[in-house]
Amino acid sequence: MKRASLLVLCVLIFSHLWADEAAVSAIQKQRLDTLRYGTETEIATLIQTIKTEKVDYLDNELIEIAQKTKNRAIISGIFGFFTETEKSGLEERAVKVIVERDQEANDTVLAAVNYLGSVKASEAVDAIEELINSGESRFLGSALRALGRVAPEEKADNISSFLLDYYNDRSPNDENKREIINALGETGSKESVSFLSALIKNADERTALRMAALEAVAKIGDDEGLDAVIEAVSSPDPNVRSSAVTALAPFSGEAAENAILEAFRDSYYRTRIGAAQAAGKRRLESAVPYLRYRAENDEVPNVKDEAIRALGAINNEEAMGILDSLFSERKNSDRVRIMAADMLLQNDADVYGSRVFAEMEDAKLKNQTALYNGFVRTMTTAKAPSLETTVLRLIGGGGVIEKSLALDLILNNEFRQLADVIRSLLDEKKHSASIARKAQSTLEKLGLE
Repeated sequence: MKRASLLVLCVLIFSHLWADEAAVSAIQKQRLDTLRYGTETEIATLIQTIKTEKVDYLDNELIEIAQKTKNRAIISGIFGFFTETEKSGLEERAVKVIVERDQEANDTVLAAVNYLGSVKASEAVDAIEELINSGESRFLGSALRALGRVAPEEKADNISSFLLDYYNDRSPNDENKREIINALGETGSKESVSFLSALIKNADERTALRMAALEAVAKIGDDEGLDAVIEAVSSPDPNVRSSAVTALAPFSGEAAENAILEAFRDSYYRTRIGAAQAAGKRRLESAVPYLRYRAENDEVPNVKDEAIRALGAINNEEAMGILDSLFSERKNSDRVRIMAADMLLQNDADVYGSRVFAEMEDAKLKNQTALYNGFVRTMTTAKAPSLETTVLRLIGGGGVIEKSLALDLILNNEFRQLADVIRSLLDEKKHSASIARKAQSTLEKLGLE
């Protein structure tokens, strides 16, 4: 009798799972049909949906459609989706769009150029250089921007020379000058450092171009540019000053370190932000007392944010102690506590996962919605084996937000041992449709179909 009852129970369970999988398969089939036969509006809506769900099972179908369609809205939408997600697979199609641009809409050409830049498609160098040389102004800014990004290391110097020649010989407007400067930084080539340094030192040059040159020098990170950056730290122009402090991040040495520490005293808030960012990137331990003071006392919330991020990046015992204090003190603003929790979880989720979860539950009980939602956001990317217990608590007693967070934690931590728990969320009658879809997506991403 017991064996018969167990058999019936097993049949019911497997029938239930089969029904859930059949429902999900129906959704996938419907989406495939939309891609194959839908209007441009329907396809655009679907692309937005899968972007939100972060699923990739339709990528091959999207690539195939992109190879064939002439519909400007569809091809631009697909390029936009692949650009935002930095997915490869459309490089050949994008190069073809540039080469045959007379037969394509302007929007399609721009989308193709932006895509090639986003995926750093080195095979597109010749096509993009030809597009720049064509003199077609409607594509020029995007093409200049993309050229720096697609530059492979072995061609970086040549591309840098090409960009410098264009800047000096073709009289580009100020906007395209800025694009060229940015592209020079993207190449990483040392060939342009003397040119960029001269721009930085030229007090008569436009502020926007000097700021762009500082950012480019920082990306290249060659010591030849350090003197120009340190000189700019004392500029009377506050925007140049703040950019210069940020640009110090990749440079070593006592002079650079002292300039960063001194920048914490600057009355212009963007300079203090730059100092915090530079200190974090360098993991500058001598900056910890300055960062503590800024995190606790600065009048500008964005400065506090960057100081807390920098403490998290430095991640030594003193910095972690300060972050712990900022998180634990309930009199601090929600913004400070949430940011501190995020840094603590990034650095040691095993220790702080349970504490953030406890504060999250406390905020929920007290109807502190903003604080609760902020702690949920910080938890979504946490990684630690000990979070498995938290996942089970979230699923066992939580609503839609808690179950969604649990699925994020399962995926981030690859808790494949919880496959049956994930499958229990596939039933749309017991849970919401969004949770059922996210559970299916989680199974797929973990290879547990």
